[in-house]
Amino acid sequence: MKQEISALMDGEMYEDQADIFFDKLKRHPDTHQDWTTYHLIGDALRQPDHLCKNFGQSFHERLQAEPTVFAPHNRTSQRVRNFALSAVASVMALALVAWLSLQVGSEPTPQIAAIPQENVAAVRPASAQNDDYLMAHQEFSPSAEVHGAASYIHAVAGK
Repeated sequence: MKQEISALMDGEMYEDQADIFFDKLKRHPDTHQDWTTYHLIGDALRQPDHLCKNFGQSFHERLQAEPTVFAPHNRTSQRVRNFALSAVASVMALALVAWLSLQVGSEPTPQIAAIPQENVAAVRPASAQNDDYLMAHQEFSPSAEVHGAASYIHAVAGK
């Protein structure tokens, strides 16, 4: 829609296209602002007489009429407040961590009755005669870590 307004304003639209476009403008009242904006742009580019010729001079006069601020507002109070809040937050976080670590370390340990240990006989090592049997049936063991590959592993022992 904006391109059509621009083409109409630049005189690049044929009469039959312009008639169709005007009908479309009547049906869409929300394009009135675009129409006004493009007319304002066109007026500024053509510099008609109703625009102020000495804009720079009037701007200079308005700028001189404004009061001069010699000292800006003091922002140190805001900086001090931000620093103080940051410091307080850091100290509180550190206190929370310290308090939680003390709570974990000071938990009472449950009392367990002491049971005298029985003397257990030492287990003697299995004989080497059973090694061949154990290796042959190792693939059926539930504790085998490599399932399916145990039948391909051979024990090498110095006999």
